[in-house]
Amino acid sequence: MRWLIWCVGMALGLGFAIGCGGGIESNSAPVSPAPAPASVEVPSGQVVADQPSELVSDEGMWLLNEFPSERLGRRHGFTPSQDWLDELRLASVRLAGGCSGSFVSPGGLVMTNHHCAVKCIQQVSTKRSDYLKDGFVAKRSGEELRCPEVELNQLVEIADVTSKVLGSMRGKAEAAGLESRRVEISKIEKECATSDVFRCDVVSLFHGGRYHLYKYRRYQDVRLVFAPEKAIASFGGDPDNFNFPRYSFDVAFLRVYVDGKAAETPHYLRWSAKGASEGDLTFVSGHPGTTSRMMTVSQLEYARDHRLPFLISWYSEVRGAVREFQKLGTEHQRMSSTTLWGAENSLKALRGRRQALVDAGLIGRKRAEERDLRARVDVDPELKGKYGDAWDGMALAQDVKRGIRDEYEFVEGNSGVWSVLMDYARIIVRGVEEYGKPNGERIRRFSDSNRPAVEQQLYSKAPIFDDFEIMKLTMSLSRMREFLGADHEVVRAVLGKKSPDQVARDVVKGTKLGDVEERRRLLSGGKSGVEVSQDAAVVLARVLEPYARSVRGRYEREVEAVEVRHGERIAAARFAVFGTSVYPDATFSLRLSFGTVQGWDEGGVRVGSFTTVGGLFDRATGSAPFALPGSWVGARGGLDMSTRMNLVTSNDVIGGNSGSPLVNRDREVVGLVFDGNIHSLGGEYVYDGRVNRTVSVHSSVVLEALSKVYGADLLVGEVLGR
Repeated sequence: MRWLIWCVGMALGLGFAIGCGGGIESNSAPVSPAPAPASVEVPSGQVVADQPSELVSDEGMWLLNEFPSERLGRRHGFTPSQDWLDELRLASVRLAGGCSGSFVSPGGLVMTNHHCAVKCIQQVSTKRSDYLKDGFVAKRSGEELRCPEVELNQLVEIADVTSKVLGSMRGKAEAAGLESRRVEISKIEKECATSDVFRCDVVSLFHGGRYHLYKYRRYQDVRLVFAPEKAIASFGGDPDNFNFPRYSFDVAFLRVYVDGKAAETPHYLRWSAKGASEGDLTFVSGHPGTTSRMMTVSQLEYARDHRLPFLISWYSEVRGAVREFQKLGTEHQRMSSTTLWGAENSLKALRGRRQALVDAGLIGRKRAEERDLRARVDVDPELKGKYGDAWDGMALAQDVKRGIRDEYEFVEGNSGVWSVLMDYARIIVRGVEEYGKPNGERIRRFSDSNRPAVEQQLYSKAPIFDDFEIMKLTMSLSRMREFLGADHEVVRAVLGKKSPDQVARDVVKGTKLGDVEERRRLLSGGKSGVEVSQDAAVVLARVLEPYARSVRGRYEREVEAVEVRHGERIAAARFAVFGTSVYPDATFSLRLSFGTVQGWDEGGVRVGSFTTVGGLFDRATGSAPFALPGSWVGARGGLDMSTRMNLVTSNDVIGGNSGSPLVNRDREVVGLVFDGNIHSLGGEYVYDGRVNRTVSVHSSVVLEALSKVYGADLLVGEVLGR
């Protein structure tokens, strides 16, 4: 289940995404960091002398509009055309919460992972119908259930806007350049998003070396079509997580609707008749969240010594608190099961990342790469004058970040007030202020182009569980007091003479924000109404807001603006030395990776490429997490035990690729990406083609199970085009 790791923090309402290259993300849509003015611009595709030698492995998360087709042809004997790439782009979709998917029929049918749809599955469940436990199959369109908070994006256009963004910042100081950048990006996105049907994101590539405008077709009416039981979707649970062999049926199907009818989607992927075989060339088209392969050593050291330990500590406490909460009863287990899964998955992934960074070999390699680039810059007087001190400037920004980290996380972020109700209150309190400003002056989350996403979250009809809210808010307030200290002005303002538990209960029992119409009334009523509201959650959000804005302002001036400027200078230096013939770090934008079906050597033993349905039954013990649901036990006699279950390939993927289709050279579905092996946890920082592997559900078992376990023959017919 590893590949949801990028978005878990945001999905749990913690105010940060945990794959963001050591940076702090708070109260914002996933957006990669962007830089200050460039003094050197390198046109797209230009190559400068002394570029790195061509990659000899299957490494790379490549832009689809700058895909290395000729390189692929030399390596694997297949050269995709631009039409081939465009069709794959239009068949791919992004789940805005942090996953990937693909259209697999002309009727709006989307294939993704169960763990990508799990929040929807939980939200549409009830006490009587627990679809996480029992699974869900819509026998006809009228039975498909609308997901309260799912947005799907289809990338329809890409434009290079580098000159506009960098031009707006040229010649300005760090803070002024950051502000100009924000205004220009907001302007570009607003001009692009001509209606709510479209979503437009300016994406920073190469840490500010280039900017692309991505225009998406936005779908917010998304409905659940099929989900298996969680027991089979995450078979093996935490013991098997990030390992292989695997036996998970991590599959879900959704459908997008337009004007109340299933959408027409002429660009979709066909199904392979035979699936993937050993040695086959494979492609993954998806939305990797973030990587840190181009980060400086000082940024990696910050992540290793500060960011990752903080997150590991946080998720350890979340896991413990939720486990205690679940002891209160079956219903408490149902309302908190996805949170517990997220915490356990995050812990394993984060520990793997930190283990990679404490490895002397990895950090030594990064230091050597940085020394080499700096040496190439230093021997050229012009380059040295422009960029020579950029790495030192970036290191100083990490020092400042260390000093501000806790306040930012607990005051501006949601680590101090972990609660859905408080999320709503903070959106309202900040929103009535931001929406009164010109678009370019707003915090980016509240720009016009992002408003549909904000309103989808705020007006969600997903159930809210008071007991769970009290538990979460109590835990996070206690942690705020622990980290900031009982005498910190924010802690005193929030708690006063009360305990964290008392404040949490007062907020949850004293708010009406569980009512969608009350949230709508407050936001639409404007600043004056919010200022006099006595709603307990709104009152607490008002108390926090001036402190939050203050720490945010300091972070933007002293950390973000500095990182942005020096990040751009380092990118420009890299362009000047190596050109742009390499792939940029992941940015939750559409990428394409290539690889082959292949196992790897583990301590002298060969790990094979496939598992089978027969292996699944052999591995089942009857006890969680190796217990099969009754539907699979009952269908055993009719199943072909030789059907391939899961497979591994050498494709280069990372968090955010969950739900990506695995396709062959004919653009046919041969699998569904859902995980990586334990060795790939270090893929945040480096790709090792000897052992890094992507784990997918084999296309053959999808058809086998849909037909023989779930009786979903109409769904099978739809994906096969019958």
